Amino acid sequence: MNALPLTRIALGNGIELDVVDVGPRDAPALIFLHGFPESHRTWRHQIAHLAGRFRCIAPDQRGYRGSSKPVGVEHYAPAKMIGDVFRLADALGVERFTVIGHDWGGAIAWGVALTGQPGAAAAGRVTRAIIANAPHPAIFPRLLWTSPVQRRASQYFRTFRDPAIDADLAAHGLAPLLARVLPGPASSRMEPEERAALLADWADPAAALAMISWYRASPVMVPPLDAPYALPDSFLALPVPPLTVPTLVIWGMDDHALPPENLAGLDQHITDLSLVRIPDCGHFVPWEAPDAVNAGIDAFLATAD
Repeated sequence: MNALPLTRIALGNGIELDVVDVGPRDAPALIFLHGFPESHRTWRHQIAHLAGRFRCIAPDQRGYRGSSKPVGVEHYAPAKMIGDVFRLADALGVERFTVIGHDWGGAIAWGVALTGQPGAAAAGRVTRAIIANAPHPAIFPRLLWTSPVQRRASQYFRTFRDPAIDADLAAHGLAPLLARVLPGPASSRMEPEERAALLADWADPAAALAMISWYRASPVMVPPLDAPYALPDSFLALPVPPLTVPTLVIWGMDDHALPPENLAGLDQHITDLSLVRIPDCGHFVPWEAPDAVNAGIDAFLATAD
């Protein structure tokens, strides 16, 4: 396993992140955000491919590995994670950047892009967005009510939010829970040394609880399987504005956690959308299909403004 160098970066809010920061300092910056339950190494193939031409920045996000793990679910709300990204850019002297995210990192990347696009709170800081197998914030909450496939696939949220699992997390870390609830990111496409590194990361009880806290802090409602398959009268759609920066969405089409129906209607929410569908690939597309992902990113970065 080729290790990527990590630097400890203190953010303006007191959070400290371990961060990969490689590539020319005067090159366009790419900020990579990993998802659950991984680390900066989600992007190992992309960083190796792009670091000769771009400044590649990839943190272990709040709650993961050696990065800060504040105690309390309130510290893992999406707004906190979005703020971490802009504060990380500030700490590294990066004014404008492309945000790239997968899974939970993709969920945060949607928020970063919406916050950093023209006319928003951090206007002009985000030039482009690349999202890999992470649902759009206006589409996913509706699918949880209307789609039997998505609702069934998301029932693990309800398990993760149950405080009854906390004793097992403290005693055994994350691995037993994942083996019981999810297929997990281990597959025949993952190198054995990467699998071993993940198992070591998951053994830390503090990190296990912090990772689960991302799910507990999310405002997304996951109904039980026996709830009606229709939007309830109480459903309140998030006020998600159109995303106007050039955006590439990459999707592994065999994702069992986030089925391809999440792609329907994206063009109604993104004014400049590119879409790459990758067949015969599951949820962990950055390392399951690195060549296809790299090719899609190359084509997008070559044409986007």
